[in-house]
Formats: sequence, structure tokens, C-alpha cells
Amino acid sequence: MWYLAIVTFLWGSSFSLTGHFLAGQVDSYFAVFFRTLVGTLIFVPFMVWRNLPKRLIAGLWFAGALQFGVTYALSYQSYTMLTVPEMLLFTTQTPLYISLLNNALERRFNPWTLVAALFAVSGGIVIHYHPLTGHFWKGFWLLQLANLTFAAGQVICRRLLLKYKPDVPLPKLFGHFFLGALIITAPLYYFFGQQGHLPQTGAQWTVLVYLSVVATALGSYWLAKGSTLVSVATLSVFNELHVPVGLIINMLLWGNDVPVLRLIAGCCLIAIAIGINYTHPTRSPQRPVSQEATD
Repeated sequence: MWYLAIVTFLWGSSFSLTGHFLAGQVDSYFAVFFRTLVGTLIFVPFMVWRNLPKRLIAGLWFAGALQFGVTYALSYQSYTMLTVPEMLLFTTQTPLYISLLNNALERRFNPWTLVAALFAVSGGIVIHYHPLTGHFWKGFWLLQLANLTFAAGQVICRRLLLKYKPDVPLPKLFGHFFLGALIITAPLYYFFGQQGHLPQTGAQWTVLVYLSVVATALGSYWLAKGSTLVSVATLSVFNELHVPVGLIINMLLWGNDVPVLRLIAGCCLIAIAIGINYTHPTRSPQRPVSQEATD
């Protein structure tokens, strides 16, 4: 669980860093391409092909393409149709999609996993709720597709690692994940990126490199590793914790107002989701990947 806690902090803080240093100043397609390129360069030198099932390799490429390539392509399009509060509100559904997708792939329905996800989603909505304005339905559906592909990437990667239990360490597999992402983000930047909107200051380059190495490369690795050590309900809950964490970090660093009562109420709902996950006996029956395979 510590891996997921670290990822929660990293991704919660990345919202503030992106918003203050990159959003509206650096081309979004370049930022996404650069982040996946750095992740690829970090893991490809360790990557192995031999003695790996072809379905595992193809599945990791597919998961990477979904979790980063398709997700970011859709989410950045929705930026032009939604306000920031609306985007934050509409991203709270990811835990629900994780639970529903996993139940569908397992061909069974675990109601308590769904209940935990619903409490987590409710907590995020309470914290982030803002009145809706303008014509937002197209942006809403684009962002829901982005939430769905992000959730699908996590679920697929987790199931692949649990199913095949590869004998090689996870860093030697993760190059496949980022290559899958890169084949989506590279052409997106080539065809739609704005060449003149690259980082212009040292602060922007520093933030982008930090997000690429720590939040994207290491964060994705720790998320994949952590997801195999917990139940699906826990994974879905942790996908909501970045909401209060991001707000608190934003308040501490930049002094933005935080709706304290709503923050407390939302955190209580998320805490209920955690309690359901750890007190109910019907947790995920799958055993985690062996430590040897994930180190």
C-alpha cells in the first residue's frame, strides 16, 4: 500500500505544479510526449523480450497506450470545453470505472467493491463540486472516455502481472508499457503540437523534467507494483485520494482557499470506502505477484 500512497502524493502535487508552471504556457502535446519519452528512456535499457509471453508484451503495450496515450489525448481536448472546476469534478468517476471493469473481466459482480468505489466517488464529488456552466456535455463525455481508458490501463496492467507472474523484475517489463504510450503520444505531438510553445524558462523545464522522471516514470511503476499487492477496491479508493491531497498541497504551497467543511466531509466518505474495503470479507481473491517478480 505504501507504493500507492507515494503515487497519491506525487500525482496530487503534480496537479498544482502543472497548473502553475505549464498549463496554458507549454504545449500540452509536447508535455505529454516529453513525459512518456523520458519514461521510455528510463526503462527501455532494462527491457527484455526473451522468454516473455507474447500476450504479456502486447498487453503491456496496450495498457500503456490506454493509460497515457489515449487518456491524455482525450483529456487535453476536454480542456477547451470545460472549466478547471468542471474537469476536477468529472475526473472523480475513475474509481467506479476501475471496479466495474474488473468485475466485467472477472465475469462476476462484487457488490462491496462497487459500494466502496461509490463512497470514494461521492467523497471526491463533495470536495470538488462546483456549479456547471455553459455547454459542457461534449467535454463531459470526452473526459469520461479519458477516465475509462485510464482505469482500463490500470486494470489490464494489474491483471497481466497477476496472471503471468513473470520471473523477471518489473523494471525489465516496464519499457514495454512506455513504448505503448509513446506510439500514441509521439504522432499526436507531430501532427497537433505547436512547435513554438516549448518551455521557455528554467522553472518550466525543471517542473517538466521532475514530472517526467518522478510523477510519470516512477509514479507509473509504483502504481503498477502497488496495484498487484492490494485488492481492486483499495486500488479504486487510492485513485480518489489525490483529490484531497492535491487540494491540501495547493493550499500549503500557493495559499489557495480550500473549502474546509467540504474537504472534511469528502475525506470522511473516502474513509468509509477504506473501511468497507478492509472490514468486509469479500476482498479480491487473487494473490499478489511474488516479491521477486516485482522488485
